[in-house]
Amino acid sequence: MRQVVLDTETTGLEPELGHRIIEIGAVEIVGRRLTGRHFHEYLDPERDIDAGALEVHGLSREFLADKPKFADVAAPFCEFVRGADVVIHNAPFDVAFLDAELARLASGAGSLGGICEITDSLILARRRHLGQKNSLDALCRRYAIDNSGRDLHGALLDAELLADVYLAMTGGQTALSLDAEEHQEGTGSREPVRRRLPADRPPLRVIRATTEERQAHLDWVRTRDEAVADGSLFTRLGIDGPKEV
Repeated sequence: MRQVVLDTETTGLEPELGHRIIEIGAVEIVGRRLTGRHFHEYLDPERDIDAGALEVHGLSREFLADKPKFADVAAPFCEFVRGADVVIHNAPFDVAFLDAELARLASGAGSLGGICEITDSLILARRRHLGQKNSLDALCRRYAIDNSGRDLHGALLDAELLADVYLAMTGGQTALSLDAEEHQEGTGSREPVRRRLPADRPPLRVIRATTEERQAHLDWVRTRDEAVADGSLFTRLGIDGPKEV
């Protein structure tokens, strides 16, 4: 399966009030491995940036003045995500902005959901960690992922961190490749933070029960059957002992 983990930065919170995307960052996962391919662009929003948003990402109007507009990068962006399962943290926010940008195009590119599948990693996190904080920073702490370089939000850095979180949250990965040399140089003067992780992590060790341990468990199940009038839960579910897997 090909997946793309994506994040955006914006001029504000409401696309319906004309706020625009100013940065897109996305990384590719194939077969639960980060491939090193990514899409990253800073964008000229053609409007002012809210003070609150500037405090979050630090991207000024002056820095973005000579960057491409969304229409200039729409075709390669759509090609990068086309047909993939696109993973986004709090997907409705980013999707609303991307759909608004796509709607502005003369070509009528349609909606993000029309060219790819969308997975909301925030919904997944809330299901797995009920009642806990599930921001990207909180998830990095929970899964021991180094986010020490995240002084400000950045779309590419946040996409890389979310990729690590998503893989850990959905069962880990067999390997991770994120060498700086594999990345294209991003536009602009602010270089994205990149992390180096082992290229090959050892596979998880599988420990199976011995014959003696399986027999001990079967004996224990039989004692439960004798102690419960209608049989133990193992028996009622048709489980008469541990099976080889």
